[in-house]
Amino acid sequence: MNFKLLHTNPDTSARAGILHTAHGDIETPVFMPVGTIGSVRGVTQTDLENDIKAQIILGNTYHLYIRPGLDVLKNAGGLHNFMNWHKPILTDSGGFQVYSLSPTRKIKEDGVEFTSYLDGSKHFFTPESVLDIQQVIGSDIVMPLDECVSLPAEHDYVRKSVQLTHRWLKRAKDYHDSREVLKKQMLFGIIQGGTYADLREESAKFVADLDLDGNAIGGLSVGEPSEEMYAMTDKVVPFLPKDKPRYLMGVGTPDNLLESVALGIDMFDCVMPTRNARNGWLFTKNGIINVRNSKWKDDFSPIDPDGESPVDLFYSRAYLRHLHMCRELLGMMISSIHNLAFYTWLMQEARRHIIAGDFATWKVDMVKKVTTRL
Repeated sequence: MNFKLLHTNPDTSARAGILHTAHGDIETPVFMPVGTIGSVRGVTQTDLENDIKAQIILGNTYHLYIRPGLDVLKNAGGLHNFMNWHKPILTDSGGFQVYSLSPTRKIKEDGVEFTSYLDGSKHFFTPESVLDIQQVIGSDIVMPLDECVSLPAEHDYVRKSVQLTHRWLKRAKDYHDSREVLKKQMLFGIIQGGTYADLREESAKFVADLDLDGNAIGGLSVGEPSEEMYAMTDKVVPFLPKDKPRYLMGVGTPDNLLESVALGIDMFDCVMPTRNARNGWLFTKNGIINVRNSKWKDDFSPIDPDGESPVDLFYSRAYLRHLHMCRELLGMMISSIHNLAFYTWLMQEARRHIIAGDFATWKVDMVKKVTTRL
C-alpha cells in the first residue's frame, strides 16, 4: 500500500496518515505549494526545502508541455532533475488550463483540441497522451484528463460532462495498467459533478470502484460559496476508501483547509498563499496582515514573532511594507516564503492535534484566529 492511515479524530473525520512515494514519504494532512512551470513563484528550491519545509510540490502538465517542452524535460531526465528538486511532485493533467486558457478548445470523445496560449499552435490531449506527458515529466503522482465545468452550469450539462470524465478516466486507468513505465507513478481519479449532490455521489462511487492509488475532488473552489464546497466534499467523502489519500484540488484559505481536514481530506494545493503574498497579504497564527496598510509604516517589530520561517524574525513589518510599496521583488519573495511556511505549519499542527485527539476543539479556535483581520 502507498498510503497508511495512522490516526483518526474521534469528533470529526480528520485523519493523519503517511503517503509513500519514490521521492520520499509525505505526512498528511499536507499542503502542496504550486510550482506550475517547475517553479514555485517567488521562492527558490532551497527556500522550499529549508525554510518552508515543503514535503511535496505541484507542477502542471499543460504549462510544462507548452514550455520548456517535452524534449527539454526528457533530456534533463525529468522535472526533478531539471529544477533540482528531489522530493515528491504531483502533476495536474492540465485539463483546467485547457478549458480556461484556450477559448477555441473543442471537446471530443477522444479528447480535447486546444490552441497554445503562447503561439496559437494547435494541440490535442487524450486520456492516454496526458499520462505519457506526465511520464516524461517524471512526477510521483499523476492526474487524469477531466472536463472542468464552469459554474454555474445546468444539471444536464454537468451530468454529460461527468460521464465523459468517467469514460476518460477508465481509458486512463486501462492505459496506466497496461504500461510498466507508467505503473511507477501513482494515478489518482478525479471526482466531478459541480454543486449537484446526486452527480457528486455518482462520480464518487464510480471513481472509488476503480481502485486507483488515490482520489481527488475537482471542480470546487471555482467561485461557489465555501458552504457549498464543504457540502459537496462532505457528500463525497463517505464513498471514498479509507485506505486511499483524498485530495481536494485548488483549495484554499487557511480556514478552508481546516474545515476540509475536519471532513476527511488529506491533501491540498492552491496559489493563494503566493498570489496573496505578492499583494502584501500575510497569513499568520493570529490573523491576516495587510502589510501595505499605513498602520505598519513605523512598526519595526518582526514580521511575525510567532512565525515558522527565518524571514519572520529577520525583517520588520515596516521594512516589508516599504518593499511592497516600492514593488520591490524582495518584498514579494519574503511574503511568499512566510505564507508558504505558515501553510506548511498549519497542516503539521493539524496533524499533531489529530494524533493528540483534540483536533476538533483546536480547529474551532484556530479558524477564529486565522480569519481575524489584524
